[in-house]
Amino acid sequence: MPAHCLKAEFDRGGALQKLLLRYFQAFLTQVSQTAACNRLHMLEARFARWLLLASDSIGKDDLYLTQEFAAQMLGVRRAGVTEAAGSFQRSGLIRYTRGRVTILDRSGLEEASCECYQTVKNEFDRLLNSNSS
Repeated sequence: MPAHCLKAEFDRGGALQKLLLRYFQAFLTQVSQTAACNRLHMLEARFARWLLLASDSIGKDDLYLTQEFAAQMLGVRRAGVTEAAGSFQRSGLIRYTRGRVTILDRSGLEEASCECYQTVKNEFDRLLNSNSS
């Protein structure tokens, strides 16, 4: 869609505008929460949060990603992701093979995550998965 068409529809102030503004508010919550999370929480909890949010965004428990990419997303060295993924795999939370992570125990991974996952999920659900217009 050309940007000018999107802007024209947004400027009309209808349902699309409301949806985009709700998405922006939810996204801002995610960005803010991630910044705080990266400063305050341990790597394993952050990795669990990141896996859960990635899974939620694609609607699948199979994620195709490299340890290098996960390390970049979390702002850590690849060795840290290797350790966290190994720990989760030994605990039966995930299965990790070259470039593919499968979430096996979602509730267990949620327990391993910090509260930031639920905070962001609740905000997205409140703003985007409700029947409000």
